[in-house]
Amino acid sequence: MLPITSEHAPEAVGPYSHGVKVGNLLFCSGQIPLDPATKAVVPGGIREQTEQVFTNIAYVLDSQDLTLKNVVKSTIFMTDLGDFAVVNGIYAQAFGEHKPARSTVQVAALPLNALIEIEVICELY
Repeated sequence: MLPITSEHAPEAVGPYSHGVKVGNLLFCSGQIPLDPATKAVVPGGIREQTEQVFTNIAYVLDSQDLTLKNVVKSTIFMTDLGDFAVVNGIYAQAFGEHKPARSTVQVAALPLNALIEIEVICELY
């Protein structure tokens, strides 16, 4: 097991790393919509927060020379599934023709009152 971090992604808000390499997989910790510069949740609603989450995921993946095309599984945690259509549209745009396996669940709350968190698992080639 090899923990990884990205110098560009927001620092973890707890005792964990941005991800862990195990064999030919990278398990990434969930990203919430933190602005790396301010360390605060980005202003706005679900659209702005989802876009920031994808930016943060890209920072983590880029630190390992990976992109969203390496993602084999994602899990989306949302505080309101009523926002699913907005999140799904941004997700579809981010992944394009690449369609990893996915789960989406509604949760009661997320760290720092975020509206969304996304974690990914990537294959290392």
